[in-house]
Amino acid sequence: MQSYPAPALARVEHLAAQAAADPARAVSFQGAPGCNGHRAALEWNPDCLPLPCFSFEDALEAVKDGRAGHAIIPIENSQHGRVADIHFLLPESDLRIVGEHFMPIHHALMALGAGPFTAAYSHPQALGQSRFFLRERGMVPLSYADTAGAAAYVAELGDPTVAAIAPRIAAELYGLKVIAENVEDAPDNMTRFVVLAREGRDPASLGAGPKMTTFVFEVKNIPAALYKAMGGFATNGVNMTKLESYQKGASFSATTFYADIVGAPGDPAVDRALEELAFHCKELRMLGTYPQERARG
Repeated sequence: MQSYPAPALARVEHLAAQAAADPARAVSFQGAPGCNGHRAALEWNPDCLPLPCFSFEDALEAVKDGRAGHAIIPIENSQHGRVADIHFLLPESDLRIVGEHFMPIHHALMALGAGPFTAAYSHPQALGQSRFFLRERGMVPLSYADTAGAAAYVAELGDPTVAAIAPRIAAELYGLKVIAENVEDAPDNMTRFVVLAREGRDPASLGAGPKMTTFVFEVKNIPAALYKAMGGFATNGVNMTKLESYQKGASFSATTFYADIVGAPGDPAVDRALEELAFHCKELRMLGTYPQERARG
């Protein structure tokens, strides 16, 4: 908790105390109060008790330790790609994905003074989503752990020549002036969050609506293994909406893949595709099945 800037500490302590009184309602997120994770938690469940955590690992640990019933983590952004290294964090945490939430992202430039500004602090994702705005104004992008934390840090610095890029509410929380709104470079800027819990959801309990299933797998180290592994999804008509590769360890000999598909175990087509995938894999780990919040395609 002491890693937060001083202007954010009292708010962090207040929210943490509320969450501690009713952990089942708590939803942990990465960042200071007022960040996009905070907003996402309240949008996903308006009755939740938001629990700020300094890092993604801390947010997951809060669920593992029973201090929160759920965590909400940003996984990808329409403009700047992958947000969190969920590919590493989620399998190691043993948590399960139980939901998803899509949230439009709008950034504001905020500061103590009126400008001009030499630099702007924010999370690397927000800086990347606003890079043209910053470049046109000659402002140096400086990374911070999260957007609202950057606003609190600028307030703590007391330097009128530096600014922060954060949700508009962060200016109200930390006593900054909003200099410009909607500074993101794309008007349709969107982030997808996943909701995590200790126990996964039974696909049969999710009703008749569309579902998503997420898993990680490592194919056998033989020629055309990935091509063969993917064949079952094509022949069974299962839509794979996301496939990303990443390396585990330093050998660079085995690639692990993270995938989302439309559908759920129990659907014969999905079951056949997953069975064929498993045949070509050294490892296949299911990370969760959950209701689809937004149609793909």
